[in-house]
Amino acid sequence: MRIAQVAPLYESVPPKLYGGTERVISYLTEELVRQGHKVTLFASGDSVTKARLISSCPNSLRLDKDCKDTLAHHIFMLEQVYKHASEFDIIHFHIDYIHFPLFRRSNTPHLSTLHGRLDIKDIFPLYKEFREVPLVSISNAQRKPLQGVNWVGTVYHGLPKDLYKFKARHGKYLAFLGRISPEKRPDRAIKIAQVVGMPLKIAAKVDKADKEYFETVIRPLLKNPYVEFIGEISEKEKNDFLGNAYALLFPIDWPEPFGLVMIEALACGTPVIAWRCGSVPEVIKDGINGFIVDSLKQAVKAVKEVRKLSRKNCRKTFEARFTASRMANDYLCIYEKLLREREPLLKAV
Repeated sequence: MRIAQVAPLYESVPPKLYGGTERVISYLTEELVRQGHKVTLFASGDSVTKARLISSCPNSLRLDKDCKDTLAHHIFMLEQVYKHASEFDIIHFHIDYIHFPLFRRSNTPHLSTLHGRLDIKDIFPLYKEFREVPLVSISNAQRKPLQGVNWVGTVYHGLPKDLYKFKARHGKYLAFLGRISPEKRPDRAIKIAQVVGMPLKIAAKVDKADKEYFETVIRPLLKNPYVEFIGEISEKEKNDFLGNAYALLFPIDWPEPFGLVMIEALACGTPVIAWRCGSVPEVIKDGINGFIVDSLKQAVKAVKEVRKLSRKNCRKTFEARFTASRMANDYLCIYEKLLREREPLLKAV
């Protein structure tokens, strides 16, 4: 199959540091190539892939100090995709809705995976207007706010099976990995560590938008003797960081669309303690590969119960449900379904 993958340009594919969406696109692209498909990746020029790479900017935009207008680069990329559209059997977009007006008028089948939150009133009229566009959610919880659109499937994220090595022994510290922001609630993680008296290691980036929150709310809490702030870490550092942890804390306070860090932890064999928000109940099986909680009190109790969980079961959950090969196969089923539905239309022309 001739497949185009269209990525955001803010991070490279895969990203150098933080970047969940771009990391997933990389895993999907490389798995499709491995399975023998002819894949073209539209992404920043510093991306690394075995697919054909077409770039509209030399470097990813988040770390490019010379970039002042990110939209310009994305518009240029869309023109490139449109010019090449006839070369593909299907085009798979990962850039929200910016391509909708142009590709409504394209003859090439396409679909869009939505990677962000959808409980934003501003987007409702837009999706109502483009209700025919085939959409894929990354959890069933993610799609709940957006009704009356063309959902064609839910595909959970996946990681290469051998990306993370299983660590059989429980570590001695709690881990928080991702991004410092109010909705991720690192303050909750710090409070949990303080109450249970266990070290907490925080590996997280601080975006410009969250710098004030970090300085005013989180930095004062880092004086806590139980807390070690590491900062943003690379993909290579994650295995040891997560695998050597006692448990991953995922104390979110927002409708998380998926939460890639949860399956990264499970791949290492590390249980997850997560708040009951968004996709969490679809990823974590309470009492099997972690605990789902609704309060600080429950989270503290869960920390004390983690040792009873089997780290082998955590890894088994990952292998059964969250590998890149499973993700790619799910998408291929959707691609084939969309192409079959298009055949009668082509014959009628």
